[in-house]
Amino acid sequence: MVREKRLDPEVEVIWDDFHAQVNVPSEQLRQWLLTRGSGEEAFGPNPDLNLPEPGRQILHVLSKRKVDLTPEDIEVMRDAIDRIQSLVDERPQRGNADDEWRHSLLDLGHDVLVER
Repeated sequence: MVREKRLDPEVEVIWDDFHAQVNVPSEQLRQWLLTRGSGEEAFGPNPDLNLPEPGRQILHVLSKRKVDLTPEDIEVMRDAIDRIQSLVDERPQRGNADDEWRHSLLDLGHDVLVER
């Protein structure tokens, strides 16, 4: 008999909020982070090709099932939700045309050009 693992209702809410805010598919986020991490300033003389943080952590959580989340994963999700919401709330005058702002959101897996 298979038993369903019950999750804390708060984790369910965080999971749903996280996946609503992180609206970029994991492969697209991975490609974006690789692009961001490949600039002249990104790597030293001996690059280890790690993806930039916190995007790497977000990408890791995206690869998990809800029942496999660790307390650290839940904290990554909370942090991502807070960071994304903070950036969205501080929308610059130029809005979507402000590349620095939009790229900061993309680093977190949120694309303001994606309609919900």
